[in-house]
Amino acid sequence: MYRLFASDSAANKRYNRCMTTRRYIWEAADWPRLTYDAALLAKPTAAVTLAQGRLHGRLTHADDATQERAGLEALTTDVVQSSAIEGELLDAASVRSSIARRLGVDIGATTPTDRRVDGVVDMILDATRHHDRPVTAERLFGWHAGLFPTGYSGISRIRVGGWRTDETGPMEVISGPYGRQLVHFEAPPASRLDEDMHRFLTWLDAETPEPLVVKAGLAHLWFVTIHPFDDGNGRIARAIGDLALARSENSPRRFYSLSAQIQRDRKNYYAILESTQRGDLDVTPWLLWFLDALHRSIDNADNTIDAALAKARFWRNWHTTAMNTRQIEMLNRILDGFNGKLTTRKWAIITKTSQASALRDINELIDLGVLRRSDSSGRNTSYELTEITDPTQE
Repeated sequence: MYRLFASDSAANKRYNRCMTTRRYIWEAADWPRLTYDAALLAKPTAAVTLAQGRLHGRLTHADDATQERAGLEALTTDVVQSSAIEGELLDAASVRSSIARRLGVDIGATTPTDRRVDGVVDMILDATRHHDRPVTAERLFGWHAGLFPTGYSGISRIRVGGWRTDETGPMEVISGPYGRQLVHFEAPPASRLDEDMHRFLTWLDAETPEPLVVKAGLAHLWFVTIHPFDDGNGRIARAIGDLALARSENSPRRFYSLSAQIQRDRKNYYAILESTQRGDLDVTPWLLWFLDALHRSIDNADNTIDAALAKARFWRNWHTTAMNTRQIEMLNRILDGFNGKLTTRKWAIITKTSQASALRDINELIDLGVLRRSDSSGRNTSYELTEITDPTQE
């Protein structure tokens, strides 16, 4: 696991001594003039742009509720996986409830949330829903404060809503057990953060010549290299990347999660990031990796879109059929991906009713042709959705 670390006195002495050789990209004389091979990136950039258009095109004729549902699942995945990259595990149900409440999406029964979940959700929603607003230092401070509402990272007090100060030494990215840590990266000194961040934010909001999906990759790398906060830099870098991608699509709705793909390829993510930060100003290899990860994240979103469209098709077929609130709630749960087999007992527990009422609900849906007994029930009878058909055509 990679984590941020304020170095001890020995590391501080190492940091303060005169460096005779350059170790990191930010020490280059022309930093931050990042360069790349535009010809080499042309094909993957075009492929990503085409994939973005194809994904949005699949939902062109879907109603707002279906698009909101697809966006809800993508955002839930993005929040959960972005935190998981940093080793912080969030409850997906709590995240989904927090997003649904803020977007006004009805998901039936909700799960309680806490300030930690709400803070991450607020950051991602602000980045994507308000991508057209300027990214200022104050806006980033607000994101940071949302990530650390108590002012602590774990048991360590951190500076919240302000750039790091390096009072205890330089900021390092390390791994390994205490006493045998491996330093992967050392961030620029805090004394230059005001200048570095001003330059970065000016570039981020300016109209620049690179394609916007390439700009998203550059923004991610540039921000995480500056490492302006005591903690949370990775999550904020990914939020900035999401904002840049929303700008590239000119849409506040997100239907895929780059963070989920980074989490799936976490080892290679850290490897390419470290090699880039220790390399020169030509960041073509990083951008090739970034565009490939982005393309795969869009391809993986097809499953989410399939589920959203299937749910919309289901309710379009059955919207005239009279059902009680328990039946509607449970059918929505099944359509959202029910965990395990659906039994009378589970129905009764979830809907807080008796098993007799649960069985009556289920039998009514079987008679209507909505549910059927599963062929793989085993000793206990279980139920599943029938094939989604249009009852008016039967």
